[in-house]
Amino acid sequence: MSATEEQLALLGGPKAIQTDPGDIFDWPIITEEDEAAVLECLRAGKMSGTDITKQFEREYAQWHGVRYALGHNTGTAALQAAMWACGVGYGDEIICPSITYWASALPAFSLRATVNFADIHPDTLDIDPDDIEHRINDRTKAIVVVHYCGYPCDMDPIMEIAEKHDVKVIEDASHAQGGHYKGRLIGTIGHVAALSGMTGKSLPFGEGGMLLTDDKEIYERAIAWGHYARHNEIEDNPDLAPFARLPFGGVKHRMHQLSSALGRVQLRHYAERLEQIQKAMNYFWDQLEDVPGIKAHRPPKDSGSDNGGWYAARCPYRPEELEGLPISRFIEALRAEGVNTWAGTNFPLHLHPVFTDLDIYNEGKPTRISTIDEDIRQPKGSLPVSESIAERAMTIPWFKHYRPQIIDEHAWAYRKVCENADALL
Repeated sequence: MSATEEQLALLGGPKAIQTDPGDIFDWPIITEEDEAAVLECLRAGKMSGTDITKQFEREYAQWHGVRYALGHNTGTAALQAAMWACGVGYGDEIICPSITYWASALPAFSLRATVNFADIHPDTLDIDPDDIEHRINDRTKAIVVVHYCGYPCDMDPIMEIAEKHDVKVIEDASHAQGGHYKGRLIGTIGHVAALSGMTGKSLPFGEGGMLLTDDKEIYERAIAWGHYARHNEIEDNPDLAPFARLPFGGVKHRMHQLSSALGRVQLRHYAERLEQIQKAMNYFWDQLEDVPGIKAHRPPKDSGSDNGGWYAARCPYRPEELEGLPISRFIEALRAEGVNTWAGTNFPLHLHPVFTDLDIYNEGKPTRISTIDEDIRQPKGSLPVSESIAERAMTIPWFKHYRPQIIDEHAWAYRKVCENADALL
């Protein structure tokens, strides 16, 4: 039976999804091996040490083929350290996409810098390379790129822009660990990368973050910023040496070693788990390539690029291909078929009052513009794609195992709704 011959569940037909999904969506996967590693650390009283973390760093760096990895207590801390290590400070700016988790941008405020938000591309949901260069000015120190929901940013033009203007590129690779851009691992292309290992991420280690770089100066500055107990590892930066033993940022960024212990085990099994996720997610989209109204959120197959762990998987929605069917009605029909989905992405940060109105440090003016002489706040209408994306994107199932029957039923639900959209108008 074709999709157009079967009535939608919302209108009284049978649900597309009939099979119990079991643990296909469960995450993270915790085994006795994980538990044993954490208990060993706990019983040895090593929770606040650095020996296990340093082992994890070496293995993480080796996986990426870079010289340095530095564990942090959160991905947010790794992002802040990356910004400071790249020279971001008072009166400076970073460029960052408006559609992302707040940690990609907000740490700039604590460094007394500000943010110039760029728009996103409607297909990739990543920062639009064509909306970056005109934002660069004398205050610009770094471009933060976010591989959003696992989709790799188009890094080549971004790196060309950065080189031309002598600014750093910080990769927020928290959504895309293990993904590739033209054959290169995400997190190895910019000057420095920050990655999150919070529980829900595709490579989880409870809570924590990692900073990756091949640049020794960036690495040593990140140590100086928040790793007071490791200042003896700073070898080549005479500007930092006189101030050893106290963290420059007044912060403690050390990774908790229960997370390090868990991370080592998770990393050991990540390749096989990622293979399952990739196989399952690509199988899902292979069945929907010709369906109007939705677009696969993945790079072209022969590009050498692929999504990482498909964290927070999304797909762009194209209502114009379905006679203007509102996304809310589309979601309602999918839910009736048994799909757990919702519309939207992160809130556009350039419109949030923290970035428009809040005076965080009691300076008498909004923090966004407190250290510069220009009002760079971006009003409604300034980033049209970011502002409309909530009506043009939705979540898709994040399969953790390749189980064709369950995936088939979910793909059938999407096809069924798309091909019967006229009945929902």
